[in-house]
Amino acid sequence: MKDEKEKKRIEALKEAMRKERGYIYPQWEFVAENDVGFMEAYNNLYSSALNDGKALSAKTRELIAIALLAYRGLEEATLQHMKRAMRLGATKQEILEAVETAIVPGGAPTVYTGLCALMRVEENEKPTK
Repeated sequence: MKDEKEKKRIEALKEAMRKERGYIYPQWEFVAENDVGFMEAYNNLYSSALNDGKALSAKTRELIAIALLAYRGLEEATLQHMKRAMRLGATKQEILEAVETAIVPGGAPTVYTGLCALMRVEENEKPTK
């Protein structure tokens, strides 16, 4: 049974993740609720890897992540990182070029996954009638 202090710790972590990423996967919520220490460690790694570094901006790091996620065929994750990259100032053209760059090492399936995600970004931006 979780005490109030642990419940607050879990909720604070989930809220921090939502704020930083703009989303939180249900799987990460599950881990936070069942092993908050592990999720805190993962979140620290995420923050270190995808926020501003000494030489690369968070936006640039997100563009790299987008290419890698597309290579792995993870359209939903690619989409979420595209949204975060845009919040960090990336343009759709920069995202498109990151996806296009991935064709040489990753092949056409990588570009296909990236384009599917980018098309979803555009679809989500269309006004609803």
